[in-house]
Amino acid sequence: MGKVDFKVCMQGQECINSYYKGYAKGCEFCMRGEKLVLFITGLCDNRCFYCPVSELKFGKDMIYANERKVESFFDVLDEVNLTDAKGAGITGGDPLKTLDKTVDFIKKMKIFFGKKFHIHLYTPLTLVNENTLSKLYEAGLDEIRFHPDIFDDSLWDRMKLAKKYKWSVGIEIPVLPGHSERVKKLMLYAVDIVEFFNLNELELSDTKVKHYRLHDLRYEPKHELSYGVKGSEEEAIKLIEWAKQQNLSYKVYYCSAKLKDGVQLKNRLKRRAKNIAMPWEVETEEGTLIRGVIYAKDYEPSSSYLQHIMNEDKETALKSYEVIISQLRDMGLEDYFYDDFKKRLLVPIDFLEEHAEVLKSKGMIPAIVEEYPTDDGLEVEIIFL
Repeated sequence: MGKVDFKVCMQGQECINSYYKGYAKGCEFCMRGEKLVLFITGLCDNRCFYCPVSELKFGKDMIYANERKVESFFDVLDEVNLTDAKGAGITGGDPLKTLDKTVDFIKKMKIFFGKKFHIHLYTPLTLVNENTLSKLYEAGLDEIRFHPDIFDDSLWDRMKLAKKYKWSVGIEIPVLPGHSERVKKLMLYAVDIVEFFNLNELELSDTKVKHYRLHDLRYEPKHELSYGVKGSEEEAIKLIEWAKQQNLSYKVYYCSAKLKDGVQLKNRLKRRAKNIAMPWEVETEEGTLIRGVIYAKDYEPSSSYLQHIMNEDKETALKSYEVIISQLRDMGLEDYFYDDFKKRLLVPIDFLEEHAEVLKSKGMIPAIVEEYPTDDGLEVEIIFL
């Protein structure tokens, strides 16, 4: 997608993105699915009413690399390799809340993947000062994205501190319907401070964290198939038009919910699927995998399936499948893989379809499964044969 001076959506069409003067370098990596999403901590001193961080993560000092829970930096290394990531976006919570950890991960990623590995970071202004910015810059951070409070301008001047360093400085906020004048005030203030200003489509979330009050404010989805909030996109486009009229010096970019989920995420999933798929598995255009699966009787998917396999002793499960593997070898099967996490066997689909009745007679449960190629392997559909 080439950069143009000004782009808007055609009337009656859903926007994917729009921009004035272009977009940040970090966004280019994201659109291609080349960025690792590094959730560095759930700790944060702010309580933004629109924050979508789930109850699983908010207020807890935990790390996720994409959908993968991180126990050590080597998990991050593995996830970067599995997704062929060319950079990382560090988010939270507030990454400055655990500054030493954040700095350590930036340094390690630069050491292992090189200076060209592009790293950007999101942070509110609460903990921004000369010390925190200096440590981030010295660690190798390429791009910092501030999240100012549009309802309180008392900390806005802290963004000026970032001009001291040779990195890319920007602002990124969700577009809250009915508050365009507050955003315009911030956009004017940001002149000569930032290189880009990102406007994200506000999204509804399933989270029940107390600070998340979008439903209380009666925000509605723009249609039944979208998490995007009604009116957010329209205001974002008007803000871009206004930016052009004002001849603002920096880039202004609108990122829709559809772009994040339908393009960025899909591209990242396709990259991971390509790297983890068995030679006999099918990679779909949506980035999912279609796999042949055999379950032992005690590990058939059900409502309590995940809890069961997480609590089950690995050695006990493996013994159940050793018997099945022996039977499959007797049937001439050579291509298979034991999935230790989900306690199942991955096998070619054509073998399943040809021998389904025989497998069932031996107490096995054959199925064709479509699932995401993520670390948790969320199933889209399971068809039992």
